[in-house]
Amino acid sequence: MKTKISLITIWTNNIDKMKEFYNKVLGFKIKLDLGEYLEFENDGVRFAICMRKVMYNYSHDFKKECSGQILELAFPCESPDDVDITYDKLISKGVKGIQPPTNMPWNQRTVLFADPDGNIHEIFSDLN
Repeated sequence: MKTKISLITIWTNNIDKMKEFYNKVLGFKIKLDLGEYLEFENDGVRFAICMRKVMYNYSHDFKKECSGQILELAFPCESPDDVDITYDKLISKGVKGIQPPTNMPWNQRTVLFADPDGNIHEIFSDLN
């Protein structure tokens, strides 16, 4: 095995809401749509969303209900001002904000928001 991540998949029970969110709200273009599995165009790591039942049929171990934060995706911005602008755009589209723009001790401006399944993601930029 190589110590390299080549695919990130978000498992969901509601692919339509998640597809709409990542495509229409965040702007990821769909590369492959098989109904219960879809991949988005993304440089570097492949990014996908898949119905949990697909993995259950494959592994018989994904039928368990999950709760809480499962993963975080972090989206870079060009500048600290862009963090604020992007956050305001997401909120205007009905995205649930978790933390407004904040300067963090690790020299970044960040915000947190949730996707339709409740996964909390970050938008960030280095402070100059």
